[in-house]
Amino acid sequence: MLQNYFRIAFRNILKHKFYSALNISGLALGLAACFLIGLYVFDELTYDRFHENHENIYSVALHGRIGGQELYTASSSPPLAQAMVQGIPGVEGATRLRHYGNVVMKFDDKSFTETQALFADSNFFNFFTFQLIEGDPKQALKEPNTLVLTTETARRYFGNEQAVGKIITVGNDNRAYKVTGIAAKAPSNSSVKYDVLLSASSDENMKSLYWTNNGLYTYIRKNPNTSIADVDNRLRELVKEHVGPEIEQGFGTSFEQFEKAGGIYSYYIFPAEDIHLYKSELMDSLTPRSDITYVYILAAVGIFILVIACINFMNLSTARSASRAKEVGLRKTLGSQRGKLVLQFLSESFIYTLAGTIIAIGAVYLLMPTFQMLSGKEMTFSAMFQPVMLAGVVGVFVLVSFMAGSYPAFYLTSFKPVDVLKGKMKSGMKSKGIRSVLVVLQFTISIMLIISTIIVYNQLTYLQEKNIGMDKQNVMILRNTERLDKNRESFKRAIETQSGIVASSYTNNVFPGINNTTVFRVAGTEQDRILGTYYADYDQAKTMKFEMLQGEFFTKGRIADSSVCVINEAAVKEFGWDGDVLKRKIMNYNGDKPFAMQVIGVVKDFNFESFKMKVRPLIIQFTPESNNIAVRYEGSAKEAIEKVKTEWKKIAPNDPFQYAFLDENFDELFREEQRLGQVFSVLTGIAIFVACLGLLGLASFTAEQRTKEIGIRKVMGASVSSVSSLLSKEFMILVGIAFVLASAFAWYAMDKWLSSFAYRIPLTASAFVISGVLAAAIAWLTVSYHFIKAARSNPSESLRYE
Repeated sequence: MLQNYFRIAFRNILKHKFYSALNISGLALGLAACFLIGLYVFDELTYDRFHENHENIYSVALHGRIGGQELYTASSSPPLAQAMVQGIPGVEGATRLRHYGNVVMKFDDKSFTETQALFADSNFFNFFTFQLIEGDPKQALKEPNTLVLTTETARRYFGNEQAVGKIITVGNDNRAYKVTGIAAKAPSNSSVKYDVLLSASSDENMKSLYWTNNGLYTYIRKNPNTSIADVDNRLRELVKEHVGPEIEQGFGTSFEQFEKAGGIYSYYIFPAEDIHLYKSELMDSLTPRSDITYVYILAAVGIFILVIACINFMNLSTARSASRAKEVGLRKTLGSQRGKLVLQFLSESFIYTLAGTIIAIGAVYLLMPTFQMLSGKEMTFSAMFQPVMLAGVVGVFVLVSFMAGSYPAFYLTSFKPVDVLKGKMKSGMKSKGIRSVLVVLQFTISIMLIISTIIVYNQLTYLQEKNIGMDKQNVMILRNTERLDKNRESFKRAIETQSGIVASSYTNNVFPGINNTTVFRVAGTEQDRILGTYYADYDQAKTMKFEMLQGEFFTKGRIADSSVCVINEAAVKEFGWDGDVLKRKIMNYNGDKPFAMQVIGVVKDFNFESFKMKVRPLIIQFTPESNNIAVRYEGSAKEAIEKVKTEWKKIAPNDPFQYAFLDENFDELFREEQRLGQVFSVLTGIAIFVACLGLLGLASFTAEQRTKEIGIRKVMGASVSSVSSLLSKEFMILVGIAFVLASAFAWYAMDKWLSSFAYRIPLTASAFVISGVLAAAIAWLTVSYHFIKAARSNPSESLRYE
C-alpha cells in the first residue's frame, strides 16, 4: 500500500513539474535557512557547556555602589578564591585567571604581540576541560616563569620544532619563561579563550592580599547539594571580615556605616555558562559577550521562514484541489477510506520535504563559509551531525512534512464523492479564504523583516556617524610603546615632524572603554563617588579633538602634574557643582594615601563607552608617558602607517609594530548588532523570495483557472492592462492588509529594541512606507508576468470547448 502511495506521489510530482519545482525549492530554501540559524542558536546556547560538570562551575562577580553610582563587574580580588575554598562549605575548588593585556613575546629573532595571554592558576587544566596535548596538567603551570602555548602559537614561534623546554622572553623586562606544555585551542563556544597561559605564580598582581584590588576572574566548583544562597550568604560574611577593615582604612568609616549610607560591596556567584548570553549588566568579561535577545530574534526569524515555506506548499496544494478532487471522488467511490487517502497525501508531502531537506543540507554545506563570515562564528558543517542537531533536523523534517501536508490532506479528503462527480467543486474556491489568510500571513512576516532590516541599518548608520564629542576618524592607536623605553618622547617628536601627522598623545587607556574605575570625593565632604579615570599627556585634547567648556587642558611646562585634573560635564553633575568649577578640589583614593587634585578644566561630554549607556562621570589625570600613543593624521592612512612604522623601527627594530584605528575600535562596540543586521538582510531576502515563489505559483494557477473569464472580457473589449489590473487587484489587497498588520508588530518590536540604546533614532513613517512600497512592487512584479501573459492570449484559444 505504501509503495503504491509513493509511486502515485512521484507521478504527481513529475506530472506537475512547475508546481513541484516551486514547492521543493521553497521548502529547500526555508529548511536551509532554518538549519543555518539552528547551528547558530546551538552554538550560542552551548557556550561553556563542554566542561565536565559544567553545571557546577560558577563565576564570581562584584556588585558595588558608592554615592549613587552602581556597578556590576565580573572581576574579583586575588585572595577571594582561596578564602572561598577554605571558608565556605560546599565550595570544592577554585581557579583564577587574569588577562595580561597586549604583551610582546620573543624567541630568537621572532617577536609577536599576544592579545590572548592569560595568567592562570596551576589547577587550570584540572578545573576546566581544556585539552593539554603535551605536558603534565598538574605541573605545567605550577612553577614561576612557566607557560603553555596553543598548537597554533607554538607553530608561529618554533615552526615544526619541539616547543616544550624552549625559552621565550615575555614583557618589557624580557623575562625568561620556559614552555612546559602545548594545549589545544579553546573551543569556539568558550568564554575563556587563550593563545598563551602563564603561571599565576609569575604574576605579582595575583599574589596581592588586598580584597579591594579587583582585577582578575575567579571561578569556583560548587557541590550540587549546596545552594547558591548559602554560598552568597557566606560570601557576605567574608566581605565583612576582610573588606571591612580595608574600607575603614581607606575611607575612614566602618563597613556598617558604609552600608547604612547606601553603599554596597558584595560578591555573588552565578553559573559560568550564563556569562555569554545572560549577564548584560556586567561591565567586563574575558571575551566579548552576546545577548539572549538576539538568539531569540534569529530563532523566531528561522521559524518564520519555515512557516512561509510551509504556507507555499499548502497554498499550491489547495489551489490545485479541483484537479485532485476527481481523483479523491473516484477513490472514495471505489471504497477507499478517508484515513488511507490522508496517508496518501501525507506521503506526497513526505517526498516533497525529503527532497527539500536533501537540497537544504547541500545548501548548508555550500553556504557555511559565507554564513561564518556574516555571523562571526567559527562553525563547521560537521556540527550538523552532532546528536542534538541531527535530532533537530529529523524533528523539523517530520514537523514540516506534517505541517505542509496536513491541510491539503484533510481538506481534499473531505470532499463528498457525489458532489465531486457531479462537478459541483468549483476550482477549489472553498479554500480561497484559507489561501488568502495564508498569503497575508506570509507577507506580514516578510514586510516585518523588511521594516526591521531598514530600521536596524538606520540605527547602526546613526551610531557610526554620530558626533560622540570627539573626532574618532583618522586616529591611529599604537600599543606597547613601553618597548621604546626612554625613547618614547623622542619617538613622539620624530613622528610629529612627519608630513600628515597632526598630533600625538600618550595615554594608558584605549577608547572605547575606561580601564580604571575608582573612588573620589569632593575635598571637605564625606560623600564617596565612583568615577572612571585614565591618564593622558598634554596633547590628548588636541589629538582627540575634545571641546573644552571651562579652563584648559594640561599645558606643557605650566600646568601638567599629578596635582591637577580635567573632568567631564557628567562629573560636574555628579559632584553637584554649578557655575565655575575651576580650582575646586577632588580627593583621589586610588592609592595608599588619598591626595587632592585641583580641577583645571571641564571637557564636553564624549562617548567613551558603549552607545547603550549614557556618558559616565570621568576624570582625566596627567602622565607624561604611557604604554599607548594615539596619533592623529590627515590624508592617506597607508602613508601615515608607513611613516610612523619607519620611526618605530629606528628605535625598536626587533619589536612588533602593532596599530589599530580608533573608529574601528568604536565599530566593535556594536559588532553584534552589525552582524545581526547583515544576517537579517540575508534572511529577509530569503523570506521574500520564498514568499514570492508561492505567489508566483498562485498567480499561474489563478490565470489558468480564469482563462475563460479572461477570454470573455477580451471579446467584450477589455484591454490587456485592465484585465491584468483586475487579476492583480486581489493579490495587492492581500499585501495591503499584510502591510497594516506588519507595521503594528514591527513598530512594537523595533521600539523595544531601540530602547536598549542610550542614543537612538526616532521611529518615523519613512521606513514603514518604503517597506510597504517595496513589498507591493515585489508582489506585483511576481504576479504580473502570468497575468499579462494570460491577458494577451488569443480569446479564441481560451473559449474553445474542445
